[in-house]
Amino acid sequence: MAVPANPVSRVVLLGASNLTRGISTVVGMSRVVVGVPCEFLIAMGHGRSYGRSSTVLGRTLPGITECGLWPALGKGSGPVHALITDVGNDVIYGAAVDTIVGWVSACIDRLRAADATTVVSLPPMASIEKLTPWRFRVARSLLFPGRRMSLPEAVQRCRELSEGLAALAARDGVTLVEPEARWYGLDPIHPRRRHMANAWRQGLGAWDTSGSSGPTVTASPARWALLRTLTPEQWWLLGRKMGRPQPSGRLGDGSTLWLF
Repeated sequence: MAVPANPVSRVVLLGASNLTRGISTVVGMSRVVVGVPCEFLIAMGHGRSYGRSSTVLGRTLPGITECGLWPALGKGSGPVHALITDVGNDVIYGAAVDTIVGWVSACIDRLRAADATTVVSLPPMASIEKLTPWRFRVARSLLFPGRRMSLPEAVQRCRELSEGLAALAARDGVTLVEPEARWYGLDPIHPRRRHMANAWRQGLGAWDTSGSSGPTVTASPARWALLRTLTPEQWWLLGRKMGRPQPSGRLGDGSTLWLF
């Protein structure tokens, strides 16, 4: 796997369904903040777990801590900006809170070794704590079919996870951002479409030390289409191993897209 020799800025994006849904906006905003060309190292995917393999509709991806992003990060050079988001999936998967915090801590440690400016997005507690039982059942059946965790247990574990992430941030000097309740509707973990840009601006704006009000980006159908066609380095379809060498895409400004 060849890594570019020039010390361009690198952007590490770790997440699950929110990152997957908003990846075109995130990539566009990131380029405004860090400059171009840059190197995007992305680990995302619906239902993605931070520490174990996860399967959605027959597609299996390795846990974020286990994927090929980390060797690629270690081989590159240049300043690093990182965003860690969508941490709550593992709560519903049944992983212990201490285990989830340990997975995120491992990511932060690796990013710190690369001297990264890292932002962690907390679970949307203001939205989760307003859930009624029927809304929780609808969201659980649609987003996590087959899972039977109760609402009180889910809320308590998400609260403990937020506290654990806050302790990590205090220990490691990581910036925390907390989603706003008004961004969410019936779906308690995915912002409504009209608020998605504000949600990403909150996280990515924390990389910017210029004091600006946050990055803006113009929608690009071409960028959106390209990002939807990227193939990760390693994945499985119905048990059959798939994948391709990275980078798997390139933008017109020379930025490269590495998907894991």
